[in-house]
Amino acid sequence: MTIPPAPPDQTSISLLLHDEAVVVGRHRVDGDTVRVETVTHEREQRVELDLAHERVEIEHVPVGRVVESVPEIRRDADVTIIPVVEEVLVVERRLVLKEEIHIRRIRGSVRHQETVMLRRQEAVVTRVSKAGETEND
Repeated sequence: MTIPPAPPDQTSISLLLHDEAVVVGRHRVDGDTVRVETVTHEREQRVELDLAHERVEIEHVPVGRVVESVPEIRRDADVTIIPVVEEVLVVERRLVLKEEIHIRRIRGSVRHQETVMLRRQEAVVTRVSKAGETEND
């Protein structure tokens, strides 16, 4: 091997004796695995609530009174009164209040019970090692 001459402004020469290179790679290593499952639990629960209801009661009230004009529909407390008139032919025509219909609202509530199905899920995580041993998290 020949040594190259040194440049005129340098007094020393450096020689490359050994050159190292790095090669980087990777490979897969199997380790523990994890298995996740969901479990659903069901339970029955009784629920109670008040259900409101309303019904009407209708009562025919005979009146038999002569009136000059058709009375208006009116309310008396919780009762709605609807007048029913009839024309009666006499020598003259008169309005006779034949009857009134009284409608009363009756409110009430009843306790209602019902059984319903409720569901809850949870996750079960099982770790499986390379040796085949299992462990729950």
